[in-house]
Amino acid sequence: QVQLVESGGGLVQAGGSLRLSCAASGRTFSSYTMGWFRQAPGREREFVGGISRSTGHIVYADSVKGRFTIARDSAKNTVYLQMNRLKPEDTAVYYCAAGTSYYVGITGSAYDYWGQGTQVTVSS
Repeated sequence: QVQLVESGGGLVQAGGSLRLSCAASGRTFSSYTMGWFRQAPGREREFVGGISRSTGHIVYADSVKGRFTIARDSAKNTVYLQMNRLKPEDTAVYYCAAGTSYYVGITGSAYDYWGQGTQVTVSS
């Protein structure tokens, strides 16, 4: 099992930046492929990006490619989501997730463990 705790959300103006952190505890952090998802009010949960447990390969959703960056620090058992050039449409609750697949899944079913989420609000 692994426990995930997100932090770093907040209110930011359009064009600004935020860095989300997802701290993991429990089973060995490197055993998991990590994903980031988001859910805006009235909308379905959306894949943002993920990093593979095996190769470190990173996948991004088209909507965030070039603006968001994922990194993992195994020494700190933490994965980060650096968000730059934020837009109002990025407003959502952001979740990190962990799964045992060797590959980055783009659906929630690929992940077994979820954090509680952190709110990101981008004002125009």
